[in-house]
Amino acid sequence: MDVPDFRTVTVEALAALVRDRTLTAAAVTEHALERIEALNPILNAFVAVDADGARAQASAIDERLDAGVEVGPLAGIPIGVKDLVDATGFRTSRGAMYTRNDPPAASDCTEVARMRAAGCVIVGKTNTPEHGCMGDTYNPRFGPTLNPWNIERSPGGSSGGTGSAVASGMVPAGTGSDGGGSIRIPSAICGLSGIKTSHGRVPSGPPPSGLIDLSCVGPMARLIRDVALCLDTMVGPHPADLRSLPKPDVSWRAALDSPRVPTRVLWAPSIDGEPVDAEIAAACTEAVDGLAAEGVEVVEVGGAITAVPGAFLQLFLGGLIGPAFRPLYGTDEWANVTEVLGVMLEDVYQRATPESIYWARQQAGELSIALADLMEGYDALLMPTLAGQAPPPGGHGTINGEETPNWFRFTPLANLTRRPAGTVCSGFSREGVPVGLQVVGHQLDDLAVLETLAVLEDLLALNPTAPDLAP
Repeated sequence: MDVPDFRTVTVEALAALVRDRTLTAAAVTEHALERIEALNPILNAFVAVDADGARAQASAIDERLDAGVEVGPLAGIPIGVKDLVDATGFRTSRGAMYTRNDPPAASDCTEVARMRAAGCVIVGKTNTPEHGCMGDTYNPRFGPTLNPWNIERSPGGSSGGTGSAVASGMVPAGTGSDGGGSIRIPSAICGLSGIKTSHGRVPSGPPPSGLIDLSCVGPMARLIRDVALCLDTMVGPHPADLRSLPKPDVSWRAALDSPRVPTRVLWAPSIDGEPVDAEIAAACTEAVDGLAAEGVEVVEVGGAITAVPGAFLQLFLGGLIGPAFRPLYGTDEWANVTEVLGVMLEDVYQRATPESIYWARQQAGELSIALADLMEGYDALLMPTLAGQAPPPGGHGTINGEETPNWFRFTPLANLTRRPAGTVCSGFSREGVPVGLQVVGHQLDDLAVLETLAVLEDLLALNPTAPDLAP
């Protein structure tokens, strides 16, 4: 049997073919390497690939399966790892010039270790902006990553390398992280279903982090049931992450066999009354109307939600990103920092104080209370994942044709309030780029978000498949 196209086969079905020996892990891995060789010169999704190492991993999996040893639910699945975290044998570049002489990682971070233990084959590292700090995937070290739906557009960021790799069929799954939308943004404009889980659901580190906890890590795949399958192997506590949560009592993947249909949802066409691109608004409204036609009560909330952008930027730049770059400030290495990031960080270093960080966290807490009050009695909050359309590489997205830095201002809400939030494809722009509908849940209720995403995925039945760019 030939290896199926990663753009159409599910992770679950592919792993089952490996486990029952219809396919070998070696054949699946070789297919991934061939796709990377053909497509990466076009898309620049991977910044490092270890073909020999991947083949050795796959051979070891085949030997275990042939010997009757259980491998795991992700047997033989090739993945790309976002280049912000450690994977054994790869340099953790973080999209930065200053890491160019760092040694390769001697061990896996927790999420990679758990995916490897579940049977995954780590084939390489995927591109990211410097320290994951942008909604686009560009850095001066490795250059821009392109969107397989339209190579004149970015795949979003900061997990755009993984998003592009999965959407184009280089690999069927990969890892990402989300500190302000960095899983949901690329998922939305690459046609993937994705979720930012509750913080600590998938442990971060090692090494342990003392940074303000806006960010969390997790898997990326085309379909939400495959995301849930990956999550089942990754969730559970780890001492390196002080936020880490207990392992759920139920399999999230199994729960999605018969997902609960929400009974009442809130629908926010915008935040703070900010404009939304007309094509995005139309696609999201049509999806929400479809949910209402199935008997779900939909209540529009208008401008009742605020984004608190000042608090987010203070925490993201002052508490999450700023400390990593502070040792470079005033040195020759500062000239290598992405220009727009350097300007923002210089402002933060001059203005940020312990009091300003405290104020921002207070604002986040007040927003969380207000959002909980607003959502009481409702299963979820729906809104566009993005206000604007995908940017050109290295640029800003557009709202009704006008460039704006506010094109992704709807995603940080869930990071500030520590809520699970996901995205599902709700349609396409006139340029053929996918449009995402966002689902925000109650605190710690990740399963309800996954179920709502599955219901929407089934209802809309779009099954987005990017064009094949292979020569």
